[in-house]
Amino acid sequence: QVQVVESGGGLVQPGGSLRLSCVVSGYLVNYYAIGWFRQVPGKEREGISCISSGGVGSTSYADSVKGRFTLSRDTVKNTLNLEMNSLKPEDTAVYYCNWGHQYWGQGTQVTVGS
Repeated sequence: QVQVVESGGGLVQPGGSLRLSCVVSGYLVNYYAIGWFRQVPGKEREGISCISSGGVGSTSYADSVKGRFTLSRDTVKNTLNLEMNSLKPEDTAVYYCNWGHQYWGQGTQVTVGS
């Protein structure tokens, strides 16, 4: 059984940094594509970054986070990490990890404010 669990959210001041982690259990993390999405109340879930399946994988970012967020995959720990720098209030959302276009985590709240 596949499980996807996110961690690392919290409250941070504008301009600050956070690191989100997503652990996949029950399958190899690089067997399918995996990525991060975020959602604010009243809006659709937005894809922000993903990496394709395979040994190396290719990474893509939404324009809204390009240059500020960095995605990395650790196949030893079966984990996907998202380094978020220069955070803005508009980055405030619940962040979700998705593996294989099918499995979702429970989400982790990121709040950017003073």
